[in-house]
Amino acid sequence: MQKQRTWLYLLFWIAISFLTLFPIYWLFVISVKPAVELFSTPSIILDSVYWQNYVDVFNDSTLRGYMMNSLIISTGNAVLVTSLGFLACYALTRFDLGGKESIFFWTITNRMAPPAVFLLPLFLLMTQVYKFGDFTLLDSKIGMILVYCTFNLPFAIWTLRPTVDGIPKELDEAAFVDGASAWTVISEIIFPLARPGLAVTLILTWVFAWNEYLLAATLTNFNARTLTTGLSEYVTTTGTEWGIMATISVFTLIPALIIFSMVQKHIVAGLTFGAVKG
Repeated sequence: MQKQRTWLYLLFWIAISFLTLFPIYWLFVISVKPAVELFSTPSIILDSVYWQNYVDVFNDSTLRGYMMNSLIISTGNAVLVTSLGFLACYALTRFDLGGKESIFFWTITNRMAPPAVFLLPLFLLMTQVYKFGDFTLLDSKIGMILVYCTFNLPFAIWTLRPTVDGIPKELDEAAFVDGASAWTVISEIIFPLARPGLAVTLILTWVFAWNEYLLAATLTNFNARTLTTGLSEYVTTTGTEWGIMATISVFTLIPALIIFSMVQKHIVAGLTFGAVKG
């Protein structure tokens, strides 16, 4: 009976893995097929490889610029929201603030709202309110980094709060008795102990900013256009270049796969850190 149950679990997870990974495999198959084969009888078997789509995407200077914009925006936003979220969690867990639970709930409601709700007010803010001479935040990397804080900062606070709260306050008190300042406690005690949670938050917010499409497609034109928004340029009135779009999609997957494979153990440690307080 135990052996049968084990085989059932194995078959179940094989089926789940197949359903999850098959779209990625199918995306790769589309990216290495010429346009003529895509509109013929589709086949899931990869009998030949057509690398010209990858050569065209790699040689396109516009797409390379979009990729660089995505790297700058996602990295800048991830570092900013992780730093601000860490400091906010320290204040929420260490100081006796009145109504801090209400503050925490109000913050996380921004993450619950659909991004489309913020499109109009963000557009008006970037074009009318935060205007410095001829410079506006619209279609700028700084503007997109700040825009993504609207959604990623609440997530960073929600993720980091259990991590910071799981660090005993007695460590802070002992350091203060020894004459340490608040910044010394944060940088030399709290920060090293919270590194697993910080790593998880940094990675997940980076992926969220890297994959975002709706806000980037609405609030950028060319200067800050990201790689994900470049897909729409290949849907025209004369046809859709499915092979190029699939190739760009594969390129957007590669950085996230590399990062997750490198820090997989830290993700598990960070998500469980602070789950049980002694």
